[in-house]
Order: sequence, then C-alpha cells, then structure tokens
Amino acid sequence: MVKPGSAQLSRNAGPSWGFQFLVRAERSLPAWIFRLALMVGTWVALAFMPVQRRYSQAYLQEALSRRPRLTDVWRHFFALVELIMLRLHIAGGAEAKCALDPRSSSDFETLIASGEPALFGTFHFGHSDLIGFLLGARGRRVSMIRLQMENSEDTRLLKQQFGRWISFIWVNDRRNLLFAIKSAIEAGESLAMQCDRVEFSAKTGDFRFLGAVRRFPITIYHLSILFVRPVMVCLGVPDGEGGTRVLASPLFKADPAASRDENMRHAHRHFQGVLTELETLIRQYPMLWFNFLPLNPEVPPPGGSR
Repeated sequence: MVKPGSAQLSRNAGPSWGFQFLVRAERSLPAWIFRLALMVGTWVALAFMPVQRRYSQAYLQEALSRRPRLTDVWRHFFALVELIMLRLHIAGGAEAKCALDPRSSSDFETLIASGEPALFGTFHFGHSDLIGFLLGARGRRVSMIRLQMENSEDTRLLKQQFGRWISFIWVNDRRNLLFAIKSAIEAGESLAMQCDRVEFSAKTGDFRFLGAVRRFPITIYHLSILFVRPVMVCLGVPDGEGGTRVLASPLFKADPAASRDENMRHAHRHFQGVLTELETLIRQYPMLWFNFLPLNPEVPPPGGSR
C-alpha cells in the first residue's frame, strides 16, 4: 500500500483545490449558470491540456471512423467532467442508483446473491468506474485496485461514504501489491480492477479491438486461476435519468480438472467476448471511453511487417 509521502504520486489534471471548488460552486450557483461554467471551463481545459487533447483525437479517429472535430474532443472532455460531478454527488450522499440491463447475463444476480467472493473487472468507460461502489451498496465488501493520485479528492470522499464496504489497494506500490491482493482474497473480499491499461500489469494478452490486435492486461484471469475465484466483467452506462445501467458478462470460472493452458485459452475467449461487447458500446457511446492516454498498443504481425 502506498502511504502519502512514501513516493512521488502522479496528479490528476487541475489544481489541488479543484474538486472542493466544484462542490462549493454547485451549491452556490443556479444550476444553469453552474452548467454553463462547467462547459466554459472544459474549453479552457482543452486549451491547456495538449497531450490529452492529442490522445483524445487519436482515440476518436478510431471510435468515430472519421477525423474528429474540435467540438467532438470537447464533448469527450465534457463527458468526463459529468462523470466527475456524478462521483462527487455520490460521495456527498446521493443515491448510487443502478439497475441490471435486461440483456446482461443472469450470472450477475446469482453471483451477488451467493455472497461468493469474486474478481470484478471494469474499464475506464462510462460509469464502470463506479461499479466497486455500487457493489458496496449491495452489501459486498470490495477491495478496489487503483492507481493512487496525489489530488484525487473524489476518491477520498467516496471512501468516506462507503468505507464500511470499500477499501483500496494501490498499484503504485509494486513490492507489496501481490501480498495486499492475497490478503484481501484470503479475507473473503471481492476485488474490483481495471482491465484496460497495461502499465501496471505483468500479465498481458493480445485481442482484437478497435480495428487492430491490441495488448490488454489479463492479470485478473491469472488471479482467478491461482486463487480459485470467478471473474465477472461489468460495464456501466448512463441510464438517462441520473443512474447507471449495468451490463455484466457471463461468469468465468476456471476448471480445476483442466490444465492451466486450457483455462487460459478459456479466459482468452471470455475476455475477447467482453472486448467485443465493449467495442459495440464504444461505437454507440464514443464519448464515454475515458482513457486520455495512448490506445492499447498494437501487436505487430508475425515477422514484424504490417
């Protein structure tokens, strides 16, 4: 676990007082003026964040299948602002409303009702970042594996609100990461972890996604086989009424009678199905992929030629 001051932490964009300012401003201003201020502030952020702007443009080029306009990039940034405000509302005590999409696998409710500890995968997409807190609201203790940021006030407030059910394991501390994960699993807790960024994952695999073969982290499946825990990947999209519509994958369970290679082949098929569903949602909601970083790296074809 990373303790404040034990290492240099990365920062979210913006000033250290940004989250507190947003909370106070929303309380003080009429709703329409506050929203207008958020929209103008997003244009300012766009101007002062050229790196994130370039990554947004590169992603939107793939998601929209056309050259993105500046207004497209603004909408991408503003969708993240709206998610941050939702997180702050929930951190302040607002109800975290969610409902299972009828198209989702029935495995979700069965798993929740069973109380069995599980590994829940998510992505930086839509409301998926809130899945851990939504699981906590259903009475399930969850350790959320996250990158600790120096100025993540919304995460701190959410921890205060859901501290009875939610704890964090910070990936910044690589030395103690596996030990912390093992301790949480042995304590009967579920884990919630992002499955899209490869920087902090020692285990990766190659999958079809957004028009190319790209590398994704698959640590969650290695943990599933190692600790005999099922895997379910959940995606959350806005329901249009201030809540979240949860789409849950079928359950992955390793076969104890099968070899590790056989289980990993099964895991690969399972995750490819998840990514296919994610890509479908991205085409439907292109502004909801909140990954202002390079897209997952493409895998060169055999021989190194393209």
